[in-house]
Amino acid sequence: MTADLSQIVKAYDVRGVVPDQWDEDLAELFGAAFVHVTGADAIVVGHDMRPSSPGLSRAFAHGAMGRGAHVTLIGLCSTDQLYFASGKLDLPGAMFTASHNPAQYNGIKLCRAGAAPVGQDSGLADIRALVEDWLEHGTPPAPTIVPGKLTEQDTLTDYAAHLLSLVDLSAMRPLKVVVDAGNGMGGHTVPTVFQSLPVTLVPMYFELDGTFPNHEANPLDPANIVDLQARVRSEGADLGVAFDGDADRCFVVDERGEGISPSAITALVAARELAKHPGGTVIHNLITSWSVPEVVRENGGTPVRTRVGHSFIKGEMARTGAIFGGEHSAHYYFRDFWNADTGMLAALHVLAALGEQDGPLSGLVAQYDRYTGSGEVNSTVDDQAGRMAAVKAAFEGREGVTTDELDGLTVSTADWWFNLRPSNTEPLLRLNVEARDEATMAKARDEVLGLVRGT
Repeated sequence: MTADLSQIVKAYDVRGVVPDQWDEDLAELFGAAFVHVTGADAIVVGHDMRPSSPGLSRAFAHGAMGRGAHVTLIGLCSTDQLYFASGKLDLPGAMFTASHNPAQYNGIKLCRAGAAPVGQDSGLADIRALVEDWLEHGTPPAPTIVPGKLTEQDTLTDYAAHLLSLVDLSAMRPLKVVVDAGNGMGGHTVPTVFQSLPVTLVPMYFELDGTFPNHEANPLDPANIVDLQARVRSEGADLGVAFDGDADRCFVVDERGEGISPSAITALVAARELAKHPGGTVIHNLITSWSVPEVVRENGGTPVRTRVGHSFIKGEMARTGAIFGGEHSAHYYFRDFWNADTGMLAALHVLAALGEQDGPLSGLVAQYDRYTGSGEVNSTVDDQAGRMAAVKAAFEGREGVTTDELDGLTVSTADWWFNLRPSNTEPLLRLNVEARDEATMAKARDEVLGLVRGT
């Protein structure tokens, strides 16, 4: 096929429509290039439940073996299960998934040994360049005449045992939990992880189906948790948990069916991790709530603010030795999990925290949810840089206002802050606002949107 790799090689992964933008032939080239760039003599490969995933992952494995690398296929798995295998086996890894994207998409998330991230600046650009060269000039002969061997290994039980070893669940009271897997990989991992817990599990959409017949597997879109919210209320459950398609993110709903912000979950887990590791460092991106650094400091930790994106979070965790990191997008990273993100481990922390006391989840998280946020508001604009400059000029120099450009533009006062960031892939500006009360938040949000949209 004629492939435009600029359309499918993103900042952190490979992702595109199958077979229109990429196919098994291209997956085989990616496998060969991955081994070439990493110098690996062995790798581990897993895949999600999308119809195209088994074929793509085996083609990738074939390309890797042709370059002399041994391949361990772990088959159906969540992305954090692949990270577990990469960490436990100390091998570079490839996960075939397009996360929450529609069924016609697929992709590859790559990591080095120990689940270290592979992004544009850490190998992905080199892989793309090599594949492009091969597409143009033909793949050169493999540098070895001895192809690698293929073995298959089931890691689900070991993955579950490792996660359960990281959270003290011994004092947990019985809980009724609704879990919406969205027909994604949560339906594969949750039964094994939860089977030993004092949990009455109410499963929703656990059937593995990469066509997503019930709703998109993206729990950050409010439309996709409506079913979960209703089921929590009708069952009288203690909480609900929703996973995205590859189950590396989780979103939590309280006993009233109300969504809990990922910032509040970040703060709750941070407090628990600091109890285990006193004085530790916690990473948070600049869109998480003011609550996060406040709770970290109150619990004797050091908060470190970073840009949005898993490569930045993981990079800062490695640099600082941080014990935990959280993002507004419901990605949660743990030092005890090779600095990788795992929604399942965050969910276990929520279960443990709730189960250790008698009150409802809404009461428990109230101490971690202190401010009012807008959520992410997207605006389509023709001139991202021009609109950003106009917003900066409007606020810069006002009394009591500070600005920084760590990632987009952040403007802060004593009572509110906002961050405005350009999308890397679409003509959008993304706005997040937080304030001490709803009226203040709405006023700041509307002023910024007026400048962005020229209204």
